[in-house]
Amino acid sequence: MAIVGKNELVQLQKKLKTDEAIAKKFGVTRQAIHQLRNKYGIASRWSLNKERDKKIVGLFKAGKKGADIAEKFGLSVSQTYRIFSSIGRKKK
Repeated sequence: MAIVGKNELVQLQKKLKTDEAIAKKFGVTRQAIHQLRNKYGIASRWSLNKERDKKIVGLFKAGKKGADIAEKFGLSVSQTYRIFSSIGRKKK
């Protein structure tokens, strides 16, 4: 039996962000929430990172400062630079 419905899970994912946080709210394991997301066909919020990362790299290449980019995306400056280093500087 599902502990939470599909619509509620989508809303909780927007609010609490992680499967772990949702699991704590219901007193179940993170894996239980992960399985529910899969059952309902709800993508992880991390699946959106590729698109976000492309935007970050584009902003760096356009000359924007790391601190400004970090603030725009709600990331730390160091995380922003790690994204750029791992994606934006790959050899062709």
